Parts: sequence; C-alpha cells; structure tokens
Amino acid sequence: MARRPRKRKPRKRRRIDPQELKKIMGETVSVKCAFCDGKGKDPFGLLSTLSDCQVCLGAGKVKVRKPVTKCAFCEGTGIQPYTTSRLHCSACGGKGSVTVIEPAMDCPTCGGTGVYPRRPHPMPCHTCKGQGVVPKRQLVIGEGNW
Repeated sequence: MARRPRKRKPRKRRRIDPQELKKIMGETVSVKCAFCDGKGKDPFGLLSTLSDCQVCLGAGKVKVRKPVTKCAFCEGTGIQPYTTSRLHCSACGGKGSVTVIEPAMDCPTCGGTGVYPRRPHPMPCHTCKGQGVVPKRQLVIGEGNW
C-alpha cells in the first residue's frame, strides 16, 4: 500500500519591527563606489561605453554597514589585484570598503595585508577573508584558567 505524502502546515511568518531590524542589521553608510570611482559607468567599457557599473548598478554609491574600513586585499581600489582581468575584488565585492566587527585586531595569518601567505598565486587570506582585520577575542579569566 502506497503512503500518501503528508501535508505540511504553513509556517507563520513573524513580522520584524523596522526599529528592531535596524538594530539587528546595524547602521549603513553610503560610500563612493571604488570600482567605477563613483561615476556609475563600467570603468573598462567592456560591453559599451554606456553600460552601468556592475557593483553600484549605475548609482555611483554603495551601502556598507558601519564600522567601515578600507579593504586590505585590493587596497581600496575595488579591482581584483594580482590579475590582468577586469574583475571586482573578491574580498570587498568591488566596494573598496569592508565592515569590521569591533573590537578588531590585525589578522594573525596575513599580518593585516589581506593576502594569504605561502601561496604561489596571491589569494585573499582565509582567516580574515581579505579584510586584514579579525574580531578581537576577549580573554575570559575564570576558575581553572591560569
């Protein structure tokens, strides 16, 4: 005898208050698009001289959550470094800026450069994802810790 598939109850979706959503997501800030230098047009003119920037979609500005710091992997240019290709940076997505979780410290693996050491071809650091900084861990001293 074949089993009939069980019908699932629809989930109730909880509405999030806009103020609560703002608190969860953090405050955003608009920064100039580093990939197109704020012009809104494709900097390389691959498809056409009239085509829009693929990072900011022609707006010239991108939104990044606060606190913001310059991308260590592309050094704030928004263009994928160490290549001859015309791609946006894989660490910051072409924005040139990255969000930092505070308190932060320099990445112990790459030393804050954002480039993974000991590789024949430079790649974004695996520890900090090319940002150059990692969240600082707070040392908790309790019983049994010396």
